[in-house]
Amino acid sequence: MSIAQSIETLAAKVKDLKPIIETEEATKTAFIIPFISTVLGYDATDPREVIPEYTADIGVKKGEKVDFAIKAGEDFRFLIECKKIGEPLSIDHAKQLIRYFNATDTEFAILTNGEVYEFYAQLDAVNRMDERPFMTIDLSNIDPRVLPYLEMCTKSKFDSDTITTNAEQLKYIAEIKKLLSGFLKEPSPEWVKFIASKITSKRMTAQNLEAFTTLVATASSQLLKDEANRRLRSAQDYDDSPTAMPEQPSQASTADTSISSVQEETGADNGIVTTDEEIEGYSIIRAICCSEVPATDVVIRDAKSYCAILYQDNNRKPIARLYFDRKTPRIGIFDADKKEHMHDLNVVADIYGFADELRARVKSFL
Repeated sequence: MSIAQSIETLAAKVKDLKPIIETEEATKTAFIIPFISTVLGYDATDPREVIPEYTADIGVKKGEKVDFAIKAGEDFRFLIECKKIGEPLSIDHAKQLIRYFNATDTEFAILTNGEVYEFYAQLDAVNRMDERPFMTIDLSNIDPRVLPYLEMCTKSKFDSDTITTNAEQLKYIAEIKKLLSGFLKEPSPEWVKFIASKITSKRMTAQNLEAFTTLVATASSQLLKDEANRRLRSAQDYDDSPTAMPEQPSQASTADTSISSVQEETGADNGIVTTDEEIEGYSIIRAICCSEVPATDVVIRDAKSYCAILYQDNNRKPIARLYFDRKTPRIGIFDADKKEHMHDLNVVADIYGFADELRARVKSFL
């Protein structure tokens, strides 16, 4: 079972059982132990791998326990602190997890209530657990872009150096997004002054600052809407090359056939609609391929018969095609020889099962 399938199965279980779970112990049994076993891939019944109620006397603190310690041989991989389902997660309420993390040779920790899983590392200082998680998995709102990083934390794929490198990137990206979101939604005076200095020589009096604050907020709102429309636009844009051939998506030999590009506005008369499933499929493919190429190099273009995923927005460099307008959804993945290989999908997340083929395809462009 792929990491996406495991997560979706557990998410469905959480949604179904959450209303009847009333204790922390029930949360562990119903959700957290299955997460350890089916998602991370550790044998929860083997005390050499998963140690429940792990105890280690630390300084003056005697008899404190952390809910689970996950080990590989003599090495700690994760310490896990559990809360009851529905309880908010706060690092202030997990002091023993911090103390254990700082006293053992573990590099990673998880704080969870069975529905939300926060992953911590030691990026800010050696042998000290960070105050903020580098990755959060929310089973009520799964972000498919995070799943490739979660897969790196599984038993079969675990490599501390790789996780640390990606953890640093994830943490900084999350903080930058949070900062930019704040700037866009409620621009600070410093942010307004910086922008104003680039477009006007007016002195930022209190009156001008107030006026520009409104302008920046309005421009930010419009920018976000424009970007959303740009990503969802759908239209035909045939290749201008005189050698372009008519669209024949059902045949593997048509890899060089021009692929429709997107249009500035949605709802055009061409009848093309980019569905939520196609957007989800595109997000999954981009998340998979971003381990090999920049995410911005993976681009979506929609057509009437299929939805194309291209490398660097070049219709002569197709990565895959999504055929979701049929009873059995399919994905066509191109190989290095530009032959399209078709695969049936039960759910969109099944695309994760073809991660190796997708990565091989983008590698061929390098």
